[in-house]
Amino acid sequence: MRGVLGLAAALPLAPLLLWQGRRVRRDTPKLPEAEGAREGRVGADRIGRPLRLLIVGDSSAAGVGATLQSDALSGRLTVLLGASLLRPLDWRLVARSGITTREALGLLDETPADPFDVAVVALGVNDVTALRLVPRWLDDVERLHARLHARHRVRRVLWSGLPPMHRFPALPQPLRGVMGLHARALDAALGRWCAARPGGLRPLATHVPMPLLTDASLVATDGFHPGPGAYRVWADTLAPHVLGRHR
Repeated sequence: MRGVLGLAAALPLAPLLLWQGRRVRRDTPKLPEAEGAREGRVGADRIGRPLRLLIVGDSSAAGVGATLQSDALSGRLTVLLGASLLRPLDWRLVARSGITTREALGLLDETPADPFDVAVVALGVNDVTALRLVPRWLDDVERLHARLHARHRVRRVLWSGLPPMHRFPALPQPLRGVMGLHARALDAALGRWCAARPGGLRPLATHVPMPLLTDASLVATDGFHPGPGAYRVWADTLAPHVLGRHR
């Protein structure tokens, strides 16, 4: 409901918001995705069946804001997991800048249908900027969640919460406030959706709220994406949930 009310309140500002959005797209530096490996094995000398991790997402999962994947989410997260696991970790990153949750379905279909134990999903920002309505976005979430199980036999999906877009320096007011309100509406709906799923229904769904990231130095130079410091904090938040009962 909050998302609908927020969008309705923004209607009188539509011409201004449209103009601001165009200026942001024109003036914001276009940072590349982080360079480096997008799959690998950590702890190859350890025995036991590997824990298999799939990371799916948009530009933040792709590491925009960091130069190398080792300083982005995948690198930070796999290092943390590798330090805790007593067995190998096999991981793969499937991410592309600019994609929505619906478009992530097509991206998954372009990858080998290998099985994974756990998936981390980092999507939603582009659904916010597209002003995707909550019910329709949740339909996309449901489809992606089911696809992860049907195609990759994922047992648990960790849905990372949406970032605090009301704090993005690249967005001027009132655009920042509108985007922030809609991001919070989608994130709250995602939390309710995960909580409402029966515990025995596969794959299991867990909503992991995004850390606050209030320090401005954690933001990338474009004022929109995480910087290396933010990726470290984000990975610290996700790692315990990925591990769960796995060691």
